Amino acid sequence: MFLAAPAAAQTVRPVIFEYGEKARGRFELVNDTLEPLNVVLDARSFTVSETGEISYRPLDPSIHLKLSTMSFRIPPQQSYLVFYEAWADKAPAWFVIYSNFTGYGFKTAEGMNIRLQLPHTVYLLPKQRVKKPAVAVRKAAYDAAAKKLVLRVENLSSDFGRCLAAEVTSRRNKITHNGFPMFPERPRQVEIAWESPEPPEKVTLRFADFTLEERVTAASQ
Repeated sequence: MFLAAPAAAQTVRPVIFEYGEKARGRFELVNDTLEPLNVVLDARSFTVSETGEISYRPLDPSIHLKLSTMSFRIPPQQSYLVFYEAWADKAPAWFVIYSNFTGYGFKTAEGMNIRLQLPHTVYLLPKQRVKKPAVAVRKAAYDAAAKKLVLRVENLSSDFGRCLAAEVTSRRNKITHNGFPMFPERPRQVEIAWESPEPPEKVTLRFADFTLEERVTAASQ
């Protein structure tokens, strides 16, 4: 049985890390249980859809990864450091290293063995990041019936970018939504819940070097 979400007793840190075009990094896996656990690493490439769903595939051959180990055992209540080097034939590039935990002393109610997967996501990024003129807000519409703002943003460039936060404001209220990556030449749609009785008026997208503001319109019925 696979568990996609981290259990309370095992963690990976950091979960995400952004490097330059070459990475020389490490991540730490923590086993807080009272039993030893086995770990097998698996590196995979991934694609994020317009609405944020992630699909995985074998690591692209254009990405080169050297791991200090592929499998190991973590004693009870101890941690383990994994070191790695990575580079790509062409940046930006990204991939994930999954740590597959096994060896739990219990099973599911159906008698299946437990296996936990924890991701460490790596971005290989050149110095050039997406610029303000290359980010277009295609839609910022409030659906009053569903009480949500539908935001559609497009990265028109071949550069990677990251929206650090999306702030939605009305005359008296403001909420801050988590940021999201902007992949090269890809749109991204985000839905933000809005519970205030008055409709939102403006959305502000904050990037590291610039901000974008867009008036919110009413969604067409």
